[in-house]
Amino acid sequence: MTDALQRRDIALVPARNPGPFTLTGTNTWIVGRDPCWIVDPGPALDEHVAAVLAEADLRGGIGGIALTHDHGDHADAAPPVLEAAGAGASVGAARWPGAGVRLADGDVFGPLRVVATPGHATDHLAFVAGDACFTGDAVLAQSSVFVAPDPGALRGYLAALERLRRMDLALLCTGHGPPVTNPSALLERYIAHRADRERRLLEALGDGLRGSDELLDRVWDDAPASLRLAATATLAAHLGKLDEEGRLPADVRRPRWPPPGGLRPVV
Repeated sequence: MTDALQRRDIALVPARNPGPFTLTGTNTWIVGRDPCWIVDPGPALDEHVAAVLAEADLRGGIGGIALTHDHGDHADAAPPVLEAAGAGASVGAARWPGAGVRLADGDVFGPLRVVATPGHATDHLAFVAGDACFTGDAVLAQSSVFVAPDPGALRGYLAALERLRRMDLALLCTGHGPPVTNPSALLERYIAHRADRERRLLEALGDGLRGSDELLDRVWDDAPASLRLAATATLAAHLGKLDEEGRLPADVRRPRWPPPGGLRPVV
């Protein structure tokens, strides 16, 4: 795996913020040199920021900072990294308030080509450099991701996965966990996983289940308690897709999202 990164002049700086949503921690990726480009500077942890800046210094300074999305574990270190980068560097993002460059599908930001990948978040982007794709939280090596229940979110997410699958990619640099050297196989599994969830959800609805808790217990029976909130979000996204397609029974009690108190998963 190290060879795959070295051949593409990519460095991985993992943050030490493990948890149910962040897995082993959030990945910061650094691409190229003279100057380098940073994808997802990560959480605002002093130790992590120092490690990112040290690697960037070895590579001749920072040309720009790209954010896959504005969740804190990916974006909170952007201000201190940008300050250290100095004049000439900017943050490229779809929605992050401090971005100097607003990015959208098809844009080019330094060596990075932008691919819109909504689903996990409405502002989610992936970045392609050569045959490597920096996926943020659109695709992870070791688990599925939650899909936010925004209008059209799941349909947009599935379309983005299919689009990535059709690209000639050799490496996925994910937001959490190790890089992936068989992108097509993983993306096919992601698409099949969502199709299987939908199949099981339709079966549960056909059996008369209507409440969110009983649907979660039946269809997301493999989700641990620590990920119940994420599963609830994804259930709502699946129900939203069925509703958009005219396939949702009228008496389904859809989960409230965001939940009371405004809590929201951060990855």
